[in-house]
Amino acid sequence: MAIITVDHLRKTYGTRVAVKDVSFSVEEGEVFGIVGRNGAGKTTTVECVAGLRTPTSGTVTVDADLKEQVGVQLQECSLPDKIRVGEALELYASFYSRPADWRALAEEAGLDLRASFGKLSGGQRQRLSVALALVGNPRIAILDELTTGLDPRARRETWDMVTRIKDRGVTVLLVTHFMEEVERLCDRVAVISHGRVRAVDTPAGLAARADGEQRLVFHTDAPVDGLRALPEVTSVTVTGEGTGDGNGALVTVAGTSDVLSAVTAVLPPALMRDLRMERTTLDDAFLVLTGQEES
Repeated sequence: MAIITVDHLRKTYGTRVAVKDVSFSVEEGEVFGIVGRNGAGKTTTVECVAGLRTPTSGTVTVDADLKEQVGVQLQECSLPDKIRVGEALELYASFYSRPADWRALAEEAGLDLRASFGKLSGGQRQRLSVALALVGNPRIAILDELTTGLDPRARRETWDMVTRIKDRGVTVLLVTHFMEEVERLCDRVAVISHGRVRAVDTPAGLAARADGEQRLVFHTDAPVDGLRALPEVTSVTVTGEGTGDGNGALVTVAGTSDVLSAVTAVLPPALMRDLRMERTTLDDAFLVLTGQEES
């Protein structure tokens, strides 16, 4: 059952069009990602969902009380440097009729209640921002560019928080440009380009629809001209003739999902060294989908 429905959303600022035509729905309990290049309209879209901006046209339907049941972590968040973590959480909790236990949230986020905001690291500030978004016990959490600027460890700690949020049954609308983040966290994802939705699918589904191509990479001394005639093969690239260390030429064979069995039926695996298989990735899909021209 959809808890968020966006139908032909359009948002303009004077003559500038931020969002042209965006439609998608989010099911209750899922982590739904929104990805796109800078300026694609991602943040404007989720701000309309959160009620922070009014659509120029189209509709946004949220099956929850925006003030009481939707928590928002915006792309940029700042608090007075001297306010303490505990003070900020207690203040935000006072805005809601049925707040969460803010002390428990701080403990879960690994935050010191006595620490001042000005002395928090980037990762700690992001975890505090998420905790503030959750302090109202929301049904929906909107998280915008959650891990931008964080080091790998802080990013993974923040991802763990999102996983725990989902485990509690909270629906998460996540804006990001990290494909690893999408693969790690999202059940489905919408790709936005030039203010329009180009595709909505699971991360694996998006990767598969990019071109469906698979690639075999290996070294060999054997002739490979015969591989080009195979119907499962779309291209064969041979790089060099080895480096004198016995590795042979580097060969890349691209083709359909059956390319591995087709190639090994012609060229015995014993003649292929350092064989590896490369599939289309979510990064590949992102580049293909967001590379489409504006129409």
